[in-house]
Amino acid sequence: MPYSSSRPRSYLFVFFLLILLSLLGLSLLRLVSVSQNPSPSFLTLLSPPPSHPPFASPSSKNHEPVVLSRSATMPLPAHPVSGNATAEEVEFWAQPDGEGYKPCLDFTIQYRKASAKISKEKQKFLVVVVLGGLNQQKIQIVDAVVIARILEAALVVPVLAVDQIWEDESEFSEIFDVDHFKRTLQADVRVVSSLPSTHLGSKPTINTQMPDNLNRGGVLILQGMYSKLSKNLPLDLQKLRCKVAFHALRFVSPIQELGDKFARRLWIKGPYIALHLRLEKDVWVRSGCLTGLGPEHDDIIRKIRESQPQLLTDRLNMTNTQRRLAGLCPLNALQVASCILIKALGAPRTAQVYRAGGEPFGGAQALQGLVEEFPNVVTKEMLAREGELSPYINRSSAMAALDYIVSLSSDVLLPSNGGNMGSAMQGHRAYVGHRKFVKPNHRGMVGFFEDTSISEAEFSSIMKKMHRRHQGQPENRTNKRSSSDVTTYPVPECMCRHGIRSLLRS
Repeated sequence: MPYSSSRPRSYLFVFFLLILLSLLGLSLLRLVSVSQNPSPSFLTLLSPPPSHPPFASPSSKNHEPVVLSRSATMPLPAHPVSGNATAEEVEFWAQPDGEGYKPCLDFTIQYRKASAKISKEKQKFLVVVVLGGLNQQKIQIVDAVVIARILEAALVVPVLAVDQIWEDESEFSEIFDVDHFKRTLQADVRVVSSLPSTHLGSKPTINTQMPDNLNRGGVLILQGMYSKLSKNLPLDLQKLRCKVAFHALRFVSPIQELGDKFARRLWIKGPYIALHLRLEKDVWVRSGCLTGLGPEHDDIIRKIRESQPQLLTDRLNMTNTQRRLAGLCPLNALQVASCILIKALGAPRTAQVYRAGGEPFGGAQALQGLVEEFPNVVTKEMLAREGELSPYINRSSAMAALDYIVSLSSDVLLPSNGGNMGSAMQGHRAYVGHRKFVKPNHRGMVGFFEDTSISEAEFSSIMKKMHRRHQGQPENRTNKRSSSDVTTYPVPECMCRHGIRSLLRS
């Protein structure tokens, strides 16, 4: 009997043991499943950045922070040099050595601690009115974000003023992706679309200079603030400038996608040069320089300049000759082509040349020398198919954005004048891997423009030597003038030789 009474207990023990093992097995299976399928956020951190990151879609409008390694606007890859190219052509198309520099936006612990309060600010507000063309506006928007951070204020989406030259009435949301702008900066400053109702009756402080502080509950309006902010800021604020310029300011999808189409239509045919010619009428009025198109055209510019002297930017006491010899005048199309600057640097005659910029003063005459030297010159108007540019007629900022996108993907970029577009391109091309950017040495070249005794071969040799260290190689901002912007020279504040992990942490 003792034996028979213990058997039910044994069966009961075995039964519970089987249940326990089954539950343990299910737990192990779930653990294996999770380890083989990590969470999306974990995958996002591990996966390498794509060569051309995806753009924001309507479904992305949420409060999740933007992953910086995927948010920078990237160019199409540079073309490998074909095997049948000459040694001179190989040298021309070759990309500069980036020396291992990569973006590094690792903010300090102090900055991130302060962000907890600043990014939730609901009492102090900054409103900015930005002026000028697209690239001038971008500089001011970068400044606006930094000023909001310094004042610990929320930033209202910037207002784009109607410029007397450009006459473009576009709003911020028609050029830039507002949702992406807010999400990218949500850890740095709070960005709102408009002032809250509680502040609409407040008497704002209107200024053209940044004040030392902003009272709680106050509203500050800054207008005409171009170049008002120092270029030598604490390291965290320099990194913030880069974050705004290269990550937060993304063009709206219709503009970005059309620009990408234009770039691909060129890219698929082979490498191409982007030539940013500043030949519009306002350039000659503002610069005080001669057009190179003859007395008739120069007389038109002179009369405009005399009737509107405020348009002349600076150096009022200098003559045209003094400006030219000082290297302050932009290259006109005749100089770019007939003095064979591009050709002297090794560009083949058959090269595709994308001409960025507006309609040149003087029309076809202003471009005659360029087209004779390089017959494959194209513009966005030539690349566009029927109806593609219709939404952007009389919208200079959108047109400039298309030029920006196509120029960014070019294998070689050469601006005829520094300007805001040239500076923006120089910094952006550096930030995405130091793409070739030829910066003309205006002052050095002036003496050779009119010297007919120099042979073409000698001129080519001189130009190559003069521009050897001005082709997009890493340049340390701290070795430049104090007015040099970190968004033009991102090394060393925003780029370092061990930066990818730092970028992911920010």
